[in-house]
Amino acid sequence: MSEPIFFKSEYPYHKVRITRPFYLGVYPVTQAEYERVVGRNPSCFKWAEDPTMPVESVSWKEAVEFCRRLSRKEGKKYRLPTEAEWEYACRARGSARYSFGDDFASLGDYAWYCGNSDSRTHPVGQKKPNAWGLYDMHGNVWEWCADWYAEDCYATSPPNDPAGPSSGVSRAVRGGSYGDVPSFLRSAKREGGGPAEAHEFAGFRAARTS
Repeated sequence: MSEPIFFKSEYPYHKVRITRPFYLGVYPVTQAEYERVVGRNPSCFKWAEDPTMPVESVSWKEAVEFCRRLSRKEGKKYRLPTEAEWEYACRARGSARYSFGDDFASLGDYAWYCGNSDSRTHPVGQKKPNAWGLYDMHGNVWEWCADWYAEDCYATSPPNDPAGPSSGVSRAVRGGSYGDVPSFLRSAKREGGGPAEAHEFAGFRAARTS
C-alpha cells in the first residue's frame, strides 16, 4: 500500500508548549454519555445492546453544547480540546507518525480504520491505548477540536498554547475514522468541517482545564 506521509496543512513543523495542565477523556464520548446529558442519541450506528459505542453524527456546535450542559450538571468547566492539546495527548510525548511508532502495520492493534472496521464504528476501548492510557485516539471517529481550521495556520501559530485562527469557516477535526486509510490516522493529520455539519464519522472527546 502506498501512503502519503505528510500534508501541506501540517507544515511548517514547529515546537509547541502546553503551559496549562488539562484533563482529557480516556475515551471519545459514548452514545450513553451523550444521551444522559443531552436527552437524545443522534448516532447513525446505534447499538442498543452496547452503550459504549462512540456518539457520532454530532456537529461541532452540538459537541460544544454537550460540554456546556455537562459543565452545568457537574459544576466543572468542560470543553473541547484545542488542536495542540489533542495532538500532545495523542502523541504522549512521542514524535513518530502514530502514538505507537512509524509502522502502520501495527495500526490494527490500536485503531479501527478502513482495514478492519467493516465500515462502521465500534465500542470504545477495544483496542490498545497509547502510552498515556488514552484509547481510540487513532480511528473509530474523527474528533472535533475547539479551533477554527486554516490550512496555513502553522506559519503564524504562537509557540505557547496555540488556539488556532480567530475566525474561519471550518472547525478542526483530528484522529481519522473507521473509514479512513492509515495516513489519515496519523497524529499530525488535520482536517476541517463546518461547525453546523454532522457526519456519521465524526464525534468528540471532552477536555477540562485542571
